[in-house]
Amino acid sequence: MTVPSLEPVDVVVVGAGLSGLVAAHRLRGHGLRVRVLEARERVGGRLVTATTPSGATVDLGGQWGGASHHGLAALVQQLGLATFSSHYDGLGLFHWHGKACSAPIASDLRQSFLFFEPDALPLNPVAIAAARRIKAEFDGLVAQVPPLSPWTMAAAERLDRQTIASWMEARSDHPIAQLPLRWLALVGGSGGFEPAESSILHLAWTQAVAPQDENPESWLVHGGMGQVPQRLAQQLGESVVQLGNPVVAINQDANAVRVHGADGCGHQAAVAIVAIPPPLRSGIRFEPDLPPEQRALLQRSPMGCMAKWLAVYPKPFWREWGQNGLALGDLPWLDLVADSSPPCGTPAILAGFVAGPRAIRLGQLAPAQRRAAVLADLEACWGPEAARPLDLIEQDWTQDSWSTGAFTTYLSPGAWTGFGPAWRQGHGRVLWAGTEMATRWPGYGEGAILAGEEAADQALALVG
Repeated sequence: MTVPSLEPVDVVVVGAGLSGLVAAHRLRGHGLRVRVLEARERVGGRLVTATTPSGATVDLGGQWGGASHHGLAALVQQLGLATFSSHYDGLGLFHWHGKACSAPIASDLRQSFLFFEPDALPLNPVAIAAARRIKAEFDGLVAQVPPLSPWTMAAAERLDRQTIASWMEARSDHPIAQLPLRWLALVGGSGGFEPAESSILHLAWTQAVAPQDENPESWLVHGGMGQVPQRLAQQLGESVVQLGNPVVAINQDANAVRVHGADGCGHQAAVAIVAIPPPLRSGIRFEPDLPPEQRALLQRSPMGCMAKWLAVYPKPFWREWGQNGLALGDLPWLDLVADSSPPCGTPAILAGFVAGPRAIRLGQLAPAQRRAAVLADLEACWGPEAARPLDLIEQDWTQDSWSTGAFTTYLSPGAWTGFGPAWRQGHGRVLWAGTEMATRWPGYGEGAILAGEEAADQALALVG
């Protein structure tokens, strides 16, 4: 049987998420012939905007930009999109042991207790002091981590063998003292895993490259962040971006690659850029095969478990009460809630996140039970009005077969020191992109852009 072929191109990009589209756009700007193959029937990957039954526009995936996300801010502006500041005016809610305490956001996030002014929280002073000591020691580790090679850090092997949980427990057994680092694992930038599932070295690396105290959730996009990949794809054109065509195999020799789609077509190019979540690489047959160290690292790099819930209301009633919509603590399900409403406040939107094993357990419940569980958490924060949204939208990223989780991957204990050099190592004429490949802001749109640009520059050098 003869396999149909299309006209050769210079570079085939696998994946039409933000990183892959940025890479394709950069290559086209240098006059190269590019083809993008996407498994889904849409572009955007983990950036997707939807309209709710009541007509509200919500981001089901990534939505925020940060104060130091300069590449993302520039791209949004180039695409003709407008931004607005996240709403943090007023008091946030810290939920602990069945009580919701209102407290102001700290003026210096580096000195905060999970964004709050520590002295404003009615917590055990001894536990708060222990939390400060743990955070100070952890910050010392963060300052020592080489962003490009965390496995070369002094004492890296010892730190990579220690889970986040065991490292914290050796310093304090108080839940309050452990909560800030636990929150970083579950939600803070990397997100989606329990402290027992990764090493203290990995968590320190996440904060070295994507520090939460730089306010990475400082602005949003009018009409949704999902417009960014849509507009990039429109500029590339339908002839460049092929949807609904997952890649099943990539063959290469010294001079070229051949990328095989599920539709049976072969796509010949000088270079392939694979811009998909790393675990999905295991679904592609490579010839020659990936080196053992790359396979080993993939096996130790699962995606985080994350479900996002969006509650839409007629008005932001919490703002009328002097609240800013931020809530976290020990709610039964939601690890974080934040105001995602436009500046005018209408429609009013609260975005909530369920992370780690709890996201899996919640996903196993019946739809009505999941809805009731999330609404109960919202009611525990803001009363009965919060339990009566116009819409309650669920996006369980663990159930998305072309993402398998969110926000990004995390490494199991020992993975960095055992196989770290394979992290960004290419495979001949096959290069890697995607936010997980970034050395600055991985797990964010900014990281996706930086990784896409770097892969495009590497491809330019190979194409000659």
